[in-house]
Amino acid sequence: MPIYVRLRPQWPDEPIVQNLTDTDFYKFPMGQFIQHFYPDAEVDFALKNRTISVPLARIIPEARLREELDHVMKLRFTNTELHYLRGTFEYQNRMFGEPYLESLKNYAPPPYELEYREDDIILRFPGKWRDSTYWEIYGLEIINELYFRELLKQYSTFDKDVLFAEGKKRLWEKIQILKKNPRIMFSEFGTRRRFSRDWQDYVVAALAEELAPSQFRGTSNIYLAQKYGLLPMGTNAHELQMAAAGLSQETDEALLRSQTCMLKNWQHQYGDGLTIFLADTFGTDSFLKLIPADMLRDWKGFRQDSGDPIAEGEQWIKAYEAIGVDPRGKMMIASDGLDIETMLKIEEHFRNRLMVSFGWGTNLTNDLGLKTLSLVIKARTANGIPLVKLSNNPAKAMGPEDAIKRYMKVFGYGAHQATDCKY
Repeated sequence: MPIYVRLRPQWPDEPIVQNLTDTDFYKFPMGQFIQHFYPDAEVDFALKNRTISVPLARIIPEARLREELDHVMKLRFTNTELHYLRGTFEYQNRMFGEPYLESLKNYAPPPYELEYREDDIILRFPGKWRDSTYWEIYGLEIINELYFRELLKQYSTFDKDVLFAEGKKRLWEKIQILKKNPRIMFSEFGTRRRFSRDWQDYVVAALAEELAPSQFRGTSNIYLAQKYGLLPMGTNAHELQMAAAGLSQETDEALLRSQTCMLKNWQHQYGDGLTIFLADTFGTDSFLKLIPADMLRDWKGFRQDSGDPIAEGEQWIKAYEAIGVDPRGKMMIASDGLDIETMLKIEEHFRNRLMVSFGWGTNLTNDLGLKTLSLVIKARTANGIPLVKLSNNPAKAMGPEDAIKRYMKVFGYGAHQATDCKY
């Protein structure tokens, strides 16, 4: 497959997001699930800049940001894009039904709320959850690329050529290391923090030509998966567990039960194909106490997205062995802060103990020698109720302090098996 992406020394005079499939695939299985189980829920998403040393509001012009966000609001799914989604059979079952595809045909991104406040950009996406959820990736793509466009305004054309040359060199070095380590299997997960649309396209094209399908298994970006004939990769994200908890917290019992009920509904919707746990939303320790043994036995594996990947993998091995399951038949997908050295270390450590794969993001699609941003757009409220994310590091907990304390108490003690889940 020839690499024909042209890296232009000047930023093209065109929108950053040009089609609604320029996003992560997991948004669509989640979108269908939300439409089915939470059709009337209101979920508000908000931007958080975790790179506090970078005053985004002083760098990205408000008018430019509004222009890009307004352009996304004008986009609609095309018949070709819907036809591609209709043909998604990667797990032996058709993934998207006609009611959901019809909703995408009529989908229009809802209005956003934007305010510049000293150094900070206050950006929110309120609305029906089934509509607001898609803004997450579009918003992150736009802010990341606008930041780098502004940064590179001080670069000459030659400076930019050198920057791209450095990026190509680093990518080539990664590919050579991977070729020498054929056990490393990975997918590209870098849409949300990419350097630019063109650069991500170049990276995916190079990986497809050099490493697919034996090592490079696919991309989370639907547009690029379709363009290069790759598998679209993804299942679900933290927002699903956060909002499910927020919408079911009348009692501590209901709050605790919300997680396994949501997961059982997920399996009911998609069968075994998408049964990958994302366990760290309220802490992996709590999750492994909470999850019923039959689900742990039946689901394909887990995604590690925070904390120490070696320690978490060992934790899962013990959990599998405790119920008589051979962990060598279970999948670990590591996806947190990966670089090539970390991936080699994880694969070697768990070789012949777990099936290890990687979801590789920022260090793959934004490694040209410039400092990258740590931006997130997270679900903030559901039906006006503040949402919480604990992760595997309580110091990084998100949400109001009183809510965080309650969640830590509810999810921190004892095992509980969910019952009476409504399909």
